[in-house]
Amino acid sequence: MKITPARPDDVTKLLAFREEAATWLTRLGSDQWQRPYPADRLLATIKAGSVFMVVDGDVTAATITLTPDVEEGLWTERELSDPSRFVTKLTVARTHAGQNLGGRLLDWAGDRAYRDGASWLRLDAWTTNEALQRYYLRQGFEHVRTVREGGAVNGGPRVSGWLAQRPTALADHGFESAAA
Repeated sequence: MKITPARPDDVTKLLAFREEAATWLTRLGSDQWQRPYPADRLLATIKAGSVFMVVDGDVTAATITLTPDVEEGLWTERELSDPSRFVTKLTVARTHAGQNLGGRLLDWAGDRAYRDGASWLRLDAWTTNEALQRYYLRQGFEHVRTVREGGAVNGGPRVSGWLAQRPTALADHGFESAAA
């Protein structure tokens, strides 16, 4: 499998990918990702070079956003003084579930962040998705705190404020990287 930067013409594919994940989450009883994500915001993130796709042959198997940019109101000034990279929108296709693809992607992100000089790999997860929170804890993340104040980037109240971090490190993630 290869990791490649997303291109502007991947927006429709990535939005559909997110809808597939939202449908699956609904079946699990989660309210995560029920509001559509703004296409223009996704396009801006793609153009910034922060969105990556895992491709398995001709199939998009997963996606992850890895960025130095942080959503306002989540992390403290002191925390932000440490060089960090932030993971968002980690999604694995149902066709590729159960293969530790998400764990390997987190290792890839931590490796890339380390090589970029960051000390921390950080994320904010859905506040009501306890299964997802347990998943991140199993992946070596430490819960920092939960922030409920503020608004969501796609409208409504903040829903993604369970903050966690782990140190960055070199990793043998096993992906072929076509990422810049």
